Amino acid sequence: MRRELLMRWQANETTVAAIEDGRLVELYVEREFDCRVVGNIYKGVVKNILPGMQAAFVDIGLEKNAFLYVDDAWAGMAGQEQILAETPIQSLLKEGQELMVQITKEPVGSKGARITAQITLPGRYLVLMPTVNHGAVSRRIQNPAERQRLQALAEELRPENMGLIVRTVGEGISREELIQDQKQLLLVWEGIKSRFEQCGAKGLIYKDLGLRQRILRDVFSSDINRLMVNSRALYNEVQEYLDMMEPQLKRKVFVCNIEELFDKYSIEQEMAIALDRKVWLKNGSYLIIDRTEALTVIDVNTGKYVGSTDLTDTILRTNMEAAREIARQLRIRNIGGIIIIDFIDMEVEPHKQKVLDLLAAELSKDKVPTHVLGITALGLVEITRKKVRQSLDSTLETLCPQCAGKGRIPLKN
Repeated sequence: MRRELLMRWQANETTVAAIEDGRLVELYVEREFDCRVVGNIYKGVVKNILPGMQAAFVDIGLEKNAFLYVDDAWAGMAGQEQILAETPIQSLLKEGQELMVQITKEPVGSKGARITAQITLPGRYLVLMPTVNHGAVSRRIQNPAERQRLQALAEELRPENMGLIVRTVGEGISREELIQDQKQLLLVWEGIKSRFEQCGAKGLIYKDLGLRQRILRDVFSSDINRLMVNSRALYNEVQEYLDMMEPQLKRKVFVCNIEELFDKYSIEQEMAIALDRKVWLKNGSYLIIDRTEALTVIDVNTGKYVGSTDLTDTILRTNMEAAREIARQLRIRNIGGIIIIDFIDMEVEPHKQKVLDLLAAELSKDKVPTHVLGITALGLVEITRKKVRQSLDSTLETLCPQCAGKGRIPLKN
């Protein structure tokens, strides 16, 4: 598989497109006026404890108080997870208590941010977890011998009473490089602790990297064939960052006419499609994608496709084509949470399994944890996909002032 990254920086906006075998599969957009807060660490003050919900509201200095669930409330008590799982939140926290928290989910609509007291600090190869007490290796690293080597290194390198995870890009990395990454993460953690102690009021004490730096840290790796940027200034910025992080990747960075590449891969058109409710497929069938606050529903329709042999074959081909595109649209749109797919009804059991297997195979290319849970009694396919950042439409669109997001306005007499 050939993988490329296109990075465009202009007019206070950064756009990054991930291309696999000539097709757009992921899209990242960040505007300088956007207030992305996921990954940021704050000093907060507990405002309200809700025993009935086993949760608390914490003032971290944002417009709305953040939401802290009991499972995310414990920190600094490694080895006591089983005891804490049965501990009510009112025994863990009290009103007015100061605590360090990290945002895991952006505030949406009337809801404040979701936070956790279990801090994670991602580096290039490692993730430091100061409040837990174990070492682990990314599940995406499949080689048994390499997993064993990295598991041993994770246990060796993790600081006392802290956790350490080896990331996917850590596969094949030497012990010396892992040690260097660990030392850098410990320096960051010491700085965060110092700011927490010195900060007299609630507020931000650590800000996560911007989009360009996050792409270089989390996405740009040895399996990317090349990274194209649109200016010499951006090229120099990328090279400077890679000098510190992974110098061997510098040779994969090129300055080019990014607009020509955006046209070649139809990025603007794909972006428009990813904001539309209806998605046409190559064979003339189409998807309808509707999002609610709790879940996303995807309906598969034959549309203009009438097949060439019989109804059973037509339905199978439509569902197979839909499965491929659904996996791609989930990545491009960055849809997270519960996803329900209404494929066209299939009477043949092997056909159902064939569609499920294809869907799972396509979703396995996604770095975001995604699980196909199977087919319900009503014939619907259930999927869960972890929410790691704002969806594309939340980044690029705002609610219509006339219909307030309903998509409908009252008829006038």
